[in-house]
Amino acid sequence: MKLVTLSTHFNLAEASLICSRLEAAEFHPFIANELAAGWLGGTSSATLIRVEVPEDEVVAAKEFLDAPTE
Repeated sequence: MKLVTLSTHFNLAEASLICSRLEAAEFHPFIANELAAGWLGGTSSATLIRVEVPEDEVVAAKEFLDAPTE
């Protein structure tokens, strides 16, 4: 399974929120560089924290995140 970067963040909390929203909608996200951010207190200026999803979910996941919320 190939993972594709859906979004990038400097803050682990932001990436975790996106990941949680995707998981609640039954997507299969993964946070890349999560440990690097954890070592730096939740932020990472050395490397971007990436939210990734399987290649076959990327279009639907983008549409889900771009949809207006109530």
